[in-house]
Amino acid sequence: GSLGWDALSASRAPVGGAPELVVVLTDVSRLKAQQAQMEALARERELMFTLSDVGLAYSRGGSIERANEALAGLTGYALDELVGMPLSALAPDEASHELLWQQQQQALVQGGRWRGECALRRRDGRQLWVQVSKRRVDEDDAESGLICSYVDVDERRRAREAVQLQAERTRAILDSVLVGIVTVGEGGIEWMNRSARRMFGGELADFVGEPIAIVATAEADHPLRATHYRQSLGDGQAETFECRLRGRDGREFWVVGNAVVTGRGEPGVHGGHQITFALLDIERRRQAEVSIRHAQDSLQRIIDTAPLAIALFDVASGRVLRLNQMAAMCFGRPGEAVLGRPPEEWFGPGDAATLRDDLKAALAQTDVLRREVPRPVRVSPDEADAERRVWDVRIVSLESTGEAQLLLVASDVTEQRAAEQARFDAAVSQREMLVKEVHHRIKNNLQGVAGLLQQTAARRPEVAALISEAVGQVQAIAQVHGLQVGVSGPLRIKPLVEAITASVQRTFGRPITVSVEGTPPHRFALPEAESIPIALTINELLTNAIKHSAPGEIRCVLQCDEARLAISVHSPGQLRAGFNLAQVPPGVSGLGLVRALLPRRTAVLTLVQAGVEVEAKVVLVPPSITLLEPL
Repeated sequence: GSLGWDALSASRAPVGGAPELVVVLTDVSRLKAQQAQMEALARERELMFTLSDVGLAYSRGGSIERANEALAGLTGYALDELVGMPLSALAPDEASHELLWQQQQQALVQGGRWRGECALRRRDGRQLWVQVSKRRVDEDDAESGLICSYVDVDERRRAREAVQLQAERTRAILDSVLVGIVTVGEGGIEWMNRSARRMFGGELADFVGEPIAIVATAEADHPLRATHYRQSLGDGQAETFECRLRGRDGREFWVVGNAVVTGRGEPGVHGGHQITFALLDIERRRQAEVSIRHAQDSLQRIIDTAPLAIALFDVASGRVLRLNQMAAMCFGRPGEAVLGRPPEEWFGPGDAATLRDDLKAALAQTDVLRREVPRPVRVSPDEADAERRVWDVRIVSLESTGEAQLLLVASDVTEQRAAEQARFDAAVSQREMLVKEVHHRIKNNLQGVAGLLQQTAARRPEVAALISEAVGQVQAIAQVHGLQVGVSGPLRIKPLVEAITASVQRTFGRPITVSVEGTPPHRFALPEAESIPIALTINELLTNAIKHSAPGEIRCVLQCDEARLAISVHSPGQLRAGFNLAQVPPGVSGLGLVRALLPRRTAVLTLVQAGVEVEAKVVLVPPSITLLEPL
């Protein structure tokens, strides 16, 4: 019941007989079907050629014979401009076209097609990258022409170039760092930077494809033999380790490193993850740490055995960072009670505050702070009575890489100070002995002088009165030196007054009473420079009272208080009318001599009528008088 195609042909028979018509009917259904298929295929090819987004061209003899709209848009030329245009016009230059055409010809001869990427020059002169595919229309006929397709890959190409450039820059940066960078894929080492190559003692080609454990030492649990990184670390996470490595040259060294799991830079390659190892050679640091540790141990041994108290303080907290047994003895506490604690926890409040102040003062100055501190030394903390030792303490600020520190060094100078004190006491004793000897000899000489003057007075009665005054003055001076022979220290006023009073009594044969009022007189002493002037003053006042008084009692009174000393001489008599002490001229005896001897600022002389008595008073204030501590 199907329809078919037949071809009908009719022809007339040859002339010579009765006319005949020859009809031939032929079945052409199969031919018609093949023709319809060919027409449909031609229409599909035309649609593909005209409607495709891929630039298509048919070329023969090196020129374009036909092109589609997509190629016109890609090149910037109109369709009629493309027809007849040589393919070399789309190349950047003639030389590059010739070189590329030779490669294409070789591929076309071998396989009938060529595919690759090249630069295409547009009508406006701008170049862009395209993916080109060329194949022969008839693989067996070299003259059948070429079907050429052009796909715009400019953005992809430039993005890939940018990525490659960035990768090159990154690798150049990584090559310049001192940290060894090794990238390990599932197939082994893929890349390493210059530092890693130098660290491992080889070139990249020596390690590509090898496991990273090739540089690990023999330890079974070596971090480079670990296989858990891909399972336990997420993308971008890191794990830090420290281990020893062995290079190809046999050198072993310590490194500290990180293992980081990252995704592949090229997706689809092997379909796995990469592990990037960052390795820092710390062999020198480890050697330095060992050297520092040995130096610290040696220093600690020196500190422990040194005959000095040594303690190291942290400036910020005041904690004791290090100390030896001598320092614990200096602080009077066990070492474990002091170490790591501030002074407030192991010292009394006063001692802690003093030590804190010294630490602050040492930190503020550039030179060494020096203190001499007496400290009790206790065998146990509960011991009540302890021997006091003297420590020469020195504190200096140390420049540290981290925290500021203060070094305290103290030496026990108790015996040294005791020896110095003994030498000082011996020198003082010797000086006092020499001074006493000098005073004794002066006293003897003055008494000899007084004796000679008395002999002269006996032979020369006409000058006996004047000589008698001189004798009294010499004896007063001798009394000062005589008193300084038997005692040590300052010359006290009471013995001096009593000695001069007794000397005047012996000279003139008239009794004189001595009394004391107020503060105990033993606290009052005369400076060495004032002892002789004051002694002469007392002698003159007593001598003057005896000479000018009426018969009766003569009294010498010492009036003592905390601020001054008054020596008054009371004698019976009457001052002449209009007497004025200021009108008495200076002289070598009597009131004139007294006025000349007394210091003007620290001594006051008065002479007044007190009833039936004449009172001569000398008031002394420091520094003409010295107030000693109570006994």
